[in-house]
Amino acid sequence: MCEDVEMDRGPRLPVLGEKAPDFQAVTTHGPLKLSDFEGSWVILFSHPADFTPVCTTEFMGFAEIYDELKSLNTQLIGLSIDSVHSHLAWVRNIKEKMGVEIPFPVIADLDMKVANLYGMVQPGQSSTSTVRTVFFIDPVGVLRAMLYYPLSNGRNMQEILRMLRAFQASDEHGIATPANWQPGDKVIVPPPVNQKDMEKRLSEGYECKDFYLCFKKL
Repeated sequence: MCEDVEMDRGPRLPVLGEKAPDFQAVTTHGPLKLSDFEGSWVILFSHPADFTPVCTTEFMGFAEIYDELKSLNTQLIGLSIDSVHSHLAWVRNIKEKMGVEIPFPVIADLDMKVANLYGMVQPGQSSTSTVRTVFFIDPVGVLRAMLYYPLSNGRNMQEILRMLRAFQASDEHGIATPANWQPGDKVIVPPPVNQKDMEKRLSEGYECKDFYLCFKKL
């Protein structure tokens, strides 16, 4: 007789295109609620631990792009499974030793509530630390992208900026962006949905490689 066995598939992940899980948390800037930022983009990221070398370089990297993110209507929020006192001491240490001020809030997630909501703890890497995640949440609270990095390797801040600009361009202009797209590059026109549109496409002034792959300048 066979019995159903529920297999442990690891942490549950949020789903792209659905509402990002809301939460309330203590941060270095005081209490914070995700839903408070509706109307703005949110980049939520996790790091493994305070006072660690790779994380320190990343925090300085995030601080470097902070003003640019703000100009793109985006709130940056950090997180790790450390206390708010540890966060505050580390932020102060970065300012004193590295000369870099950390302007964004950092969530103290000792009970792992937020980490578990977002699948930030990956047992294959660690059961007590979050991996390096990045979540892009749009102004209506929908999760648009997730990036996961291991403990050993830092993130590329310019790629995070590039992705954010790509999402904003797609939303504003109803287009897609090709591989390696940068602002100012040509974008992809959505493919035709019927035969009439397919025949019309080649006479609309786009740069077309074929009916399904057409580019234009914004």
